[in-house]
Amino acid sequence: MVIGGGNAALCAALTAREAGRSVTVLECAPFEYRGGNSRHTRNMRCMHTAPTDVLTDAYPEDEYYADLLRVTGGLTTEHLARLVIRESPNANQWMKNQGARFQPSLGGTLHLGRTNAFFLGGGKALMNAYYQAAKKRGISVLYNAEVTDVDIRDGRFHSGQMLLEGKPAEFRAKALVVASGGFESNLEWLEEAWGEAARNFIIRGTPYNKGKLLRLLLDNGAESVADPKQCHAVAIDGRAPKFDGGIVTRLDCVPLGIVVNKFGERFYDEGEDLWPKRYAIWGRLVAQQPDQIAYSIIDSKAMGRFMPSVFPPITANTIGELASALGLPAATVENTVQAYNATVRPGSFDHQTLDDCRTEGLTPPKSHWAQAIDKPPYYGYPLRPGITFTYLGVRVNEKAEVRINGNSSPNIFAAGEIMAGNIVGKGYLAGLGMTIGSVFGRIAGKEAARAAH
Repeated sequence: MVIGGGNAALCAALTAREAGRSVTVLECAPFEYRGGNSRHTRNMRCMHTAPTDVLTDAYPEDEYYADLLRVTGGLTTEHLARLVIRESPNANQWMKNQGARFQPSLGGTLHLGRTNAFFLGGGKALMNAYYQAAKKRGISVLYNAEVTDVDIRDGRFHSGQMLLEGKPAEFRAKALVVASGGFESNLEWLEEAWGEAARNFIIRGTPYNKGKLLRLLLDNGAESVADPKQCHAVAIDGRAPKFDGGIVTRLDCVPLGIVVNKFGERFYDEGEDLWPKRYAIWGRLVAQQPDQIAYSIIDSKAMGRFMPSVFPPITANTIGELASALGLPAATVENTVQAYNATVRPGSFDHQTLDDCRTEGLTPPKSHWAQAIDKPPYYGYPLRPGITFTYLGVRVNEKAEVRINGNSSPNIFAAGEIMAGNIVGKGYLAGLGMTIGSVFGRIAGKEAARAAH
């Protein structure tokens, strides 16, 4: 039995079926919203030692791990992280065998041509390919199947209860894979962790990830990993819907201008590092600002250099007019921009690399891509914290076995967001979530098949 309907769940289901086991998938969403957060994704991060059909140059294991170590500040489990990295090329090939199709990165996609393989048609096309493969191979998928309880004794799964199309039902299986995501759509749980600030958060992904299985496993003695406040949180357009806005609400213009809070003041280095390594810190940074809102301000030089949001920018011919249109104190924003412009030092601008365009004598500094904001018209976007998935999860070993009361469960396995905190305790690398889900989904499916046999 596989609980969940996203990338990790389908990787587990297909792998277990390949091993000859009968498999049923319980997806709590209806058919039209199947796929969890995976349907909003674009790519996965892959190790490779030479150019491939869709990746340039090379991205060796040690560089991959060094990138992960830097963004997590060391909050990772090295042997599990290296397992994910080493298995990423195999996962990529296996995905192709299931009908997944890849393409080279498009222009403006965060300098990812060397590190990330993009799904042709995006995550929705990937999930459709998986579900088609599952249908061909006789995997049963039950939609609107909300698990409400699990019977776990001595660390072993025996049975579970669910609401299937709203009606109570029982399920049994010899082995259980839990790939049901985090708790980011459970607003009450978010508020437990973050306080009232969570009320201003926007959930980028599925409204069905409420953490029910995570809570059930923890209540049954599963060991937890990661801090409930740690999450994949990016700066998204403040006009996005509360749930399910997806990738098109993200704003990638932050490194190309400045970001101010509701008082018109800068609060962090917008050019700290290449965007794929730092974009996921900006949700947390905005969450720490008053009223959990901020504003990205750019000029005409930046336009066309980033993937735009689905919402058009707010436009004005002067900084003061732009500030007023954004609801900001015009005089303060004008002073902030003037102070920034005065400290920009000349250099060779190149937003594809860590260039030498920086500020001098400004606090906070802008370390790279610093250009004066002086070419009208000027553009602004409101920013809100966009939560993709939470990192609090269950502890697993290299076989994806869940640790319960000090021991590895013989027949309960976890994959995807519900265990990603073992590898990414804070921060994020673009495409890493899909890599974790693909690798550990396959491991969980293989090991569940062995346990069932």
